[in-house]
Amino acid sequence: MKKSRYKKELETLEFELAKLQETVSRRGLKLAIIFEGRDASGKGGAIKTILRRMNARIWRIAALPKPSDRERTQWYFERYVKHLPAGGEIVLFDRSWYNRAVVEPVMGFCSEEEYETFMREAPRFEEMLLDSGMILLKFWIHVSVEEQEARFQDRANDPRKRWKLSPIDLEARDRWVAFTRHRDAMFARTGTKAAPWLVVDGNDKEKARLNIIRAILDRVPYEFNEDAFRPVKLPPRPTIKNGDYKEPALKDLNCIKDYYAD
Repeated sequence: MKKSRYKKELETLEFELAKLQETVSRRGLKLAIIFEGRDASGKGGAIKTILRRMNARIWRIAALPKPSDRERTQWYFERYVKHLPAGGEIVLFDRSWYNRAVVEPVMGFCSEEEYETFMREAPRFEEMLLDSGMILLKFWIHVSVEEQEARFQDRANDPRKRWKLSPIDLEARDRWVAFTRHRDAMFARTGTKAAPWLVVDGNDKEKARLNIIRAILDRVPYEFNEDAFRPVKLPPRPTIKNGDYKEPALKDLNCIKDYYAD
C-alpha cells in the first residue's frame, strides 16, 4: 500500500474512531479488545496506530509483565480482571489471558493441567464478561514465517529496535510448529459464536492496521453525535493590560540548550 493512500485512509478512519470514542464515553459502554499473535506480528504497532489521536482518559493499554510470585497463586484470570474496562472505557490488551493458550504451554511455563483448566474456563469467563454488558473483540494477527524472520533480522540489526528482540522471541523461532498447533487448538476451543477469533493478515503492516480499525468500527455500535463535533467558536483572547503582568524574557528562564540552532 502506498504511503499516501495509507495516510488518507487512516485520517478517515480516525474520525470514525473519534465518533466511536464519543459514543463509548457518552453511553458508558465497556469495550475490551484483545490483540494476540506471534512475536513481531505487529500487535504493538496496531495499538499505537489506533491510539494516535485518541483520548488517553478513555483508551488504555493493558500489557502485563510476567506474573509475580503472589499472582502465580491466584485464580489465573484474577490479574486480568482488574484491567478490564469500566463504563465509558476502552482497554486494548497487548497480549492477554490467552498467554496460557499458546505461549505458556509451548515454552513450558504452565503444566498440562493448568493448560486444560484454562481451555475449559476461558469461554465461560468470556461469557460472563459478555453477560455483564461488555463488548469483547479478539484479534489474532497472522504473520508468515518468512515475514517474521525478516522482522527479526531487522530488529537484530537495528540498535533502535534491539530491545524488541527477547530471548523468548529467539526460542519461539525454533518452535514455530508447536506455536501453530496450540494456536489452532485455541481457535477451535475458545472461539465461540459470541466471541469469535478475528484473524488479520499482518504481512503488510499498514493494511493490517487499517483492516483492524475497520473491523472494530464494523462490530461496535456507535453513532455520530453532531453536537459533539461542531466547530468550536473561541471568544477573542483577552488582552493583558499594562501593569497586570509582565512575562519574563525567555532568555531569563532556565531554558535547555537549543541543539538545532543554525
